[in-house]
Order: sequence, then structure tokens, then C-alpha cells
Amino acid sequence: MNSNSFDTPRKMTGFKRFYHASVYSWQGLRAAYANEPAFRYEVWGGAFLIPASFFVAATPIQWALLISVYLMVLLVELLNTAVEAVVDRIGDEYHDLAGLAKDLGSAAVSVALIICTVTWGAVLIQNLGG
Repeated sequence: MNSNSFDTPRKMTGFKRFYHASVYSWQGLRAAYANEPAFRYEVWGGAFLIPASFFVAATPIQWALLISVYLMVLLVELLNTAVEAVVDRIGDEYHDLAGLAKDLGSAAVSVALIICTVTWGAVLIQNLGG
């Protein structure tokens, strides 16, 4: 078995493992930002949503909810990107299951965006709409 970067964190423990796992996570975030336009759009959406959350939320729980649903969108987008990368790695030819996997990942992102929109809408209506 050849050694690669994925073997290294499992052999480490404690802070060293945490450090390397964090480095890999940042690499993944940078790769998603560099290669996925949808992820970039959602990150830039956060440049508006995160500051707005301080004005929209009336309680710390509402603020945490608004931030959490936004982060959920990023999370689902990252998972969708991972699914697409694995499907693309397997081959270029079309396969029904590959198409289904990509469609389901896209649907998951859409559901996350709907949840985010509904949550933000409900908090806005409750706090700003009277």
C-alpha cells in the first residue's frame, strides 16, 4: 500500500491530527470557491446575510437560526460538489445512476435554499412585519 496524504491524519493523534484535518478542510473550501460558481454565489450571499442577521434577529436564538440555515446551504453545496466530483471521476459516459446522483445532489441544494428562504422570511415577518 502506498503512502498518501489521506493516510497521514489517521496515524496522528491530538492537536497534530486536528491541525492537518483543518488544513485539508481549508483546502476543500478554497477548491469549492475556486471551482464552483454556485458555492461562490452562496458565499457572497453570506456577505449580505450575515450582517443583515444582526438587524433582523430579535433574539440570540433567532440569530443562531438565521446563521445556521445559511451555513446549511453551504454544507449541502459542498456535499453536492463532492458527489459530482466522485461521479465525474468514475467516467465521462452517461449512466442513469450517475445522472440520478447529480440530480439528487442538486435537489438537496434546492431544498436547503428553500429552508433558508422560509426561515429568513418567517423571522423577517415576525420581527419586522409586526
